[in-house]
Amino acid sequence: MNDKKNIIDPVKLIKYYKLINHNLIYNNKAINRYKKDSFEISADKLDNLDKLKKAIHNIRNCSLKDNAKNMVFSDGNPRSKIMLIGEAPGANEDEEGLPFVGRAGALLDKMLSAINLDRKKVYISNIINYRPPENRRPTDEEIRRYLPFITKHIEIINPKILVLLGSTAMNSLIGDEVVISKMRGKWIEKNFGNCKTSVIITFHPAFLMRQPAQKKMAWIDLKMIRDKKI
Repeated sequence: MNDKKNIIDPVKLIKYYKLINHNLIYNNKAINRYKKDSFEISADKLDNLDKLKKAIHNIRNCSLKDNAKNMVFSDGNPRSKIMLIGEAPGANEDEEGLPFVGRAGALLDKMLSAINLDRKKVYISNIINYRPPENRRPTDEEIRRYLPFITKHIEIINPKILVLLGSTAMNSLIGDEVVISKMRGKWIEKNFGNCKTSVIITFHPAFLMRQPAQKKMAWIDLKMIRDKKI
């Protein structure tokens, strides 16, 4: 990239690394998010979200649903102009019924904090609403089954910025022919029903825990989100 905004400042990068790495490795407990914030949203949006949640709950002949403890629908502020989408729930998410509450969730929170955001300022969901066994990647069939629901979810929230976390979210909503190493760090204008949004792709926090060298690239993506006018 030639944009001067994307040049990595060593001092800021060190601060970012300290923030997202501090105490993460040693804390395996799920984040307790049972105490929910109440956000005032329009009656129409609330009704549409309730209808979508019921539609997902009423899915039939789905082994994911049959073997999961809880549906994982969303977390955060439904009024936010920034929506993040991950892959699928893990064990902690299945237990609490909320997305990104395990170690990857702790890292995501630190990434958001690095650009002065938190869960009261963003809205979070996943491509898949039920945990795949053993935290495996969702199958193509499972993604196709849930794709209409996440597409409708995006349309209801109507974000100005849509952040896709990882390859599964990217391939599901952008296309199978693209690879994340070439697509991350770029703005893509895309429509989801009546929602026209600016999409950016970055690495999933779980991937960053396995490949910490890529955190510097994620920092570039985070700064692009921070600097985007909405």
